Amino acid sequence: MIIDAHLHLWKKQNGKVNNMPVISLENGKSEFLGEIRQMMPPYMLDGSNTAEMLISNMDYARVNGAVVTQEEMDGNQDSYLLQAKAKYPERLKICSLYEEGKPYTLDGFDGIKICAGRLPTQDLTKHIKVFKDAFEKGKFVSLDLADGDLQTASLREVIEELPELKMTIGHFGMVTTKGWHEQIKLAQNKNVFIESGGITWLFNYEFYPYPSAVKAINEAAEICGFDKLMFGSDYPRTMVEITYKMSFDFIMKSKEISDSDKEKFLFENAKEFYGFKDFKELPLIKHML
Repeated sequence: MIIDAHLHLWKKQNGKVNNMPVISLENGKSEFLGEIRQMMPPYMLDGSNTAEMLISNMDYARVNGAVVTQEEMDGNQDSYLLQAKAKYPERLKICSLYEEGKPYTLDGFDGIKICAGRLPTQDLTKHIKVFKDAFEKGKFVSLDLADGDLQTASLREVIEELPELKMTIGHFGMVTTKGWHEQIKLAQNKNVFIESGGITWLFNYEFYPYPSAVKAINEAAEICGFDKLMFGSDYPRTMVEITYKMSFDFIMKSKEISDSDKEKFLFENAKEFYGFKDFKELPLIKHML
């Protein structure tokens, strides 16, 4: 059983990065920061990254459940994610998007995403209202922090004020940047967890089977324990170089992580944190190789 704690869906990209629009093109490409980038696998022909294609990939890779987070570069996808969850309620948990200075909603969503590193006001205590709203409505908060320890002090203040609020920190604490351990240390708090969405992006220079990523996972476990770590793929952006299965296969085949810790990392921790129900076992479909 596998749960993916960090991936993305969109019907149409309509976001910005550094006040420059991100524009979907054809064959998986987008205009990004003034140049053409392969944003998605080339078989995503029309720029849409749909729930139907995700579920097909999940079924093939035998991923049982997934958490759909958001990113400001993709634009607000609240409306589309509500449609996706309505179609696949047992497979998907979804996040609404918080953008500074804009209205947000928690209605119908399981949690809310804060792209903290992109906020104009980086001090997270200045955004305490959204954290309090999430806690009062029983939602989790998904965060992608700025590199290293730039926001850990202000987030620690939020955690101290709302110790029962469930939070996840994405991109494995921006593991390849200086000070990443400070983000991992936040998971020493009872309701703060770390998910690995983007870890294959951050170690892409090394590529599969990502020995340094495995080393980093074990380093993080020494700080906060394997009970606080969860797998995330960052689908579909990471799929421009690897298959969906490869995003977790390197963990499954590692001899540096015990079988019990793999179970926690790939499934058990996320099932408990996000409140997924029991899944049906997905059949193994033999492929042509």
